[in-house]
Amino acid sequence: MSKSTVFVQVATFATAFSLTACIGTSQCPSPDTAPTDKAPITKIIGQDTVQSAETQIGAHTETQVVTGDSAAQLLDQFKLTTPDQTPTVLVQTRVDTVMMMLPPCDNTHFSHCTLETTMDPYKAFPALANYVFSYADTLSRAGQTDSASVILNSFSTMAPMWQEWQAYSDTLRNDFGKRREEKAKEFESMALQIQNMNRVQASYSMVCETADSLISQLAPGDSLANWANGQKKIAYTNTLKKAQKEFDEIKVLADEKAQFAEARKQTETFRIRYRDFEDTLHVQAFINHIDVLEKSLDSETAKMWEKQDPEAALAKADTLIANEKFEKAKDLLNKLKSSKLRKEANEKYIVLADAYCNKQRKTTSQIFAKSLKQTDDAKKKKLLNDALAPLDKCLAEFPETSQREKVESNRKFIEKELAK
Repeated sequence: MSKSTVFVQVATFATAFSLTACIGTSQCPSPDTAPTDKAPITKIIGQDTVQSAETQIGAHTETQVVTGDSAAQLLDQFKLTTPDQTPTVLVQTRVDTVMMMLPPCDNTHFSHCTLETTMDPYKAFPALANYVFSYADTLSRAGQTDSASVILNSFSTMAPMWQEWQAYSDTLRNDFGKRREEKAKEFESMALQIQNMNRVQASYSMVCETADSLISQLAPGDSLANWANGQKKIAYTNTLKKAQKEFDEIKVLADEKAQFAEARKQTETFRIRYRDFEDTLHVQAFINHIDVLEKSLDSETAKMWEKQDPEAALAKADTLIANEKFEKAKDLLNKLKSSKLRKEANEKYIVLADAYCNKQRKTTSQIFAKSLKQTDDAKKKKLLNDALAPLDKCLAEFPETSQREKVESNRKFIEKELAK
């Protein structure tokens, strides 16, 4: 296809849009306008040429755009051989020119105000086409059927242009693919390094440093940059799992073995190694927990276990619980929490709490059974209030009991009975 032919077709399509400039103005003749003897004139709108030629149609005149043979003759006058010789009066396919000739954006028209930012051909071209159809229909309804037909005829002459655009699109895609391949080769070694780091679960800080170095050399939104960010997330997840496991082991030293000095030392080392996870794992909060826990234990009691056997004391606590000597068992287990058997003492403490609360629930059940046999309302209410007392003792003495939910349920039941 010759360059002059392409310019003719561009002029044909763009002049259709230029007609929008006369909507609502005196440039568009009314169907009732009488014929005049004025000579044809040529008007320049932006960079688009609209030539007015007077034709008699019935009892009115209509404006026609330069299209078809007349447009070709206009181009032939300039004997175009190169794009550089294109006169300024010819239509230029610039987005800003098209924007100028379209109506303001609103909810009823195509939102062309987003065209320059989104440039989505799948939406922009159909929207422009629909606007042309709408405008042609407007001209036809106003009696300007010739102009409306000229606009619609321009679509058939654009078919070769679409072929040119599709071919150019294919060329651009191939160029883009080559650029991606060149970029992939340029950063291939760094990408492989990041991938291998994650394969062996290297630390997040190492992967992050290398990935950030790669990203800094790429444009925002680049596919390779997005991939590098994804690798950073993988490294973060891997390292967090590893850090959590190590941190749980440090917690055991304080919570179960009462080795507070060692737990504090290891926590400080952990904090240096896993700076990126300090806030996520609440490292400072755990250090504060160690301080509170250490102060709550009597240092003299801790020294006592250097002379006494904590295992024998733990066995004795079992006997005390079995004999329902709960106060003595509680005191002994609290002392054992400052020994090397802190974990076992904590576990036995839960057994003690459950045994104590079961005893209190049994007492409550017995008192409640008596209240059911009572016919005097005042005495019945007194028994129900008495039944609450053992449950309250349980919750006050051992709030950490696993029986807590059952105890609270029993208490609510008795309160309902009291409300009757």
